[in-house]
Amino acid sequence: MTVKNVEKLEKSRVAIEVTVDAEEFEAAVAKAYLKMRNKINVPGFRRGKAPRKMVEKMYGEEVFFADAADEALPDAYAKAIESEKLDTIGYPEIDLVGDVTKEGFTFRATVAVYPDVKLGEYKGVSAPKEEVNVTDDDVMERVNSMRERNSRLVSVDREAQKGDTAVIDFEGFLNGEPFDGGKGENHELELGSGSFVPGFEDQVIGMKAGEEKDIDITFPEDYHKDLAGKAVVFKVKCSEVKVKELPELDDEFAKDVSEFDTLDELKADIRKQIEADREKAVKVAYENALIEKVADTIDCEIPEILIEEQCKRFLEEFKSRIMAQGIPYDQYKKMTGMDESKFMEDGREPALRQVKMDLAIAQIIDQEKLEATAEEIEEEYKKLSGYYGMDVEMVKKYLDESAVRTQVLNNKAVAVVVDSSKPEKVAAKTAEDGEEKKPAAKKAAKKTEDGEEEKKPAAKKTAKKAEDGEEKKPAAKKTSKKTEDGEEAAPKKSAKKAE
Repeated sequence: MTVKNVEKLEKSRVAIEVTVDAEEFEAAVAKAYLKMRNKINVPGFRRGKAPRKMVEKMYGEEVFFADAADEALPDAYAKAIESEKLDTIGYPEIDLVGDVTKEGFTFRATVAVYPDVKLGEYKGVSAPKEEVNVTDDDVMERVNSMRERNSRLVSVDREAQKGDTAVIDFEGFLNGEPFDGGKGENHELELGSGSFVPGFEDQVIGMKAGEEKDIDITFPEDYHKDLAGKAVVFKVKCSEVKVKELPELDDEFAKDVSEFDTLDELKADIRKQIEADREKAVKVAYENALIEKVADTIDCEIPEILIEEQCKRFLEEFKSRIMAQGIPYDQYKKMTGMDESKFMEDGREPALRQVKMDLAIAQIIDQEKLEATAEEIEEEYKKLSGYYGMDVEMVKKYLDESAVRTQVLNNKAVAVVVDSSKPEKVAAKTAEDGEEKKPAAKKAAKKTEDGEEEKKPAAKKTAKKAEDGEEKKPAAKKTSKKTEDGEEAAPKKSAKKAE
């Protein structure tokens, strides 16, 4: 294998021209023959027993050339990338240069590489940081939520009102015919919850137990395509009206819902929880704001593939959140008419911001020569063990050490920025002022591969010089896939000829 030329292209791509010599190509032809011989018929020989020379004489010397090229390409490409010390991202585009002959062949591989990143100021950066303030109204909001969760529904003999729960049987008809998904029995509908088609719940208000009613509804234009904009009739029977009964707010309530003996003790504990939650949220928001400022100052050409891969990660994270709610993703798409291509398009701007943050983090790690010791990695495993409530050794089985090392290094990089930063104090709004202002960040804290909330954006490329001396490889797709037996498969488009 000989590297003939390396050409830098725009947007952090390179084109590398590689020649596979006669000796390497002959070895690849021999392998191709061994793989293909059982598929070739030669008169006078049992299938798979014909000598290579006999096959070549019958079908032509070049009979194995295409398969041999695919056989030789991955190894030649990998060696070329290694020899030129190129930090590649994703799959290369492969074009043959000239013909494949017994003397070998030449190919041109075009691939994205991690960009050279020039950092701006990352120490002494300032950003708004909210002050944490917890009021009595904040505490009571939590207490009332606990009352709601511990309430019970009791039947009442009156017309249904907003906030009541109506137990109904219903069936929907389109042009006089029932439609799929439009029927339910003994369904408990909280009036005012907005869980049914707009206009439905408003017409149930006023019904009493035993009453029947036809409800006219026109589905929204953005509803499921089979019913979008269609006028339908729901036949509804109300069998029961229930009202929510809240428990008394006293010491007995505190004993029932917590380990505390008095309501005052419960409130004090809730105040501490809210303070801790807000302090954590403010910390994450402040860190993200700082890293975004640092990311805005970097100078580099960002490969398109990094943005595309981040958009895909956003989509996968969204799918996981939907399924975590017990909703099959395909069903959610059908119900909402979600367009994945539109989702990806809308995600490009936040994806670009995230990629820039990742690159900034990685460059800080390199520039500060940060390392993760074995002790620090072990400590991080212990934190994860507590988070998941499982044994440390069990966590290690599910979470690769490289991912934990990355987390430690990222934490250190963020600490470099935060420790030298200049917070701009911002008073937080509370329930007493009206709507409570949540700690703001342009991007929510990301999740690590294990699901724990990060306290900063995760870099896709970790520092070189980790504690074991190995360099963490980029998280993007490998340049060549591995086959089941460990051999590398040919990069895509391996047989395409250059124009």
